[in-house]
Amino acid sequence: MAQIQVGDILPSVSLKFCPYDSSLKNACGIPQNLKTDSFKGKKVVIFGVPGAFTPTCNNNHLPEYHEKYSDLVNKGVDQVVCLSTADAFVMDAWGKWANVSDKVIMAADGNGDFVKATGLVQDLTKNGMGAVRSKRFAMVVDDMKVVYIGVEFGVSVSGATAVLAKL
Repeated sequence: MAQIQVGDILPSVSLKFCPYDSSLKNACGIPQNLKTDSFKGKKVVIFGVPGAFTPTCNNNHLPEYHEKYSDLVNKGVDQVVCLSTADAFVMDAWGKWANVSDKVIMAADGNGDFVKATGLVQDLTKNGMGAVRSKRFAMVVDDMKVVYIGVEFGVSVSGATAVLAKL
């Protein structure tokens, strides 16, 4: 599939997440569905990372979105979603470890349904990370329509600062 572009409608896909629990001791119970259809009528920033706890994702990408959350909200963003092809338990643990609280929804695309449907999938078997991984990206979705997308290796077009400049 071709990569999703500005002007495209976000595909209907179901992701998994663990609802935020203020007690860091509580592990995720039963992951809940997060359907992309729930973004209808909202402005949502979705950023994808190749792997939880990986160096660039952990040290640069996720922290910047957490730090700039209020700025994003002030620009009209309703939700910020971090997406990876990990499972919901890993995403929950990463969110707790990074202390993102309820600001960033840590969404799991465990089967790669979202990244495949949007053309944002990459094969990282050569790095020992598996055949279905997310590319590093950020997109702004306004009422299900993609109004910005940045895909890259680093964080110059997919980081929170780049997204803020596009809002």
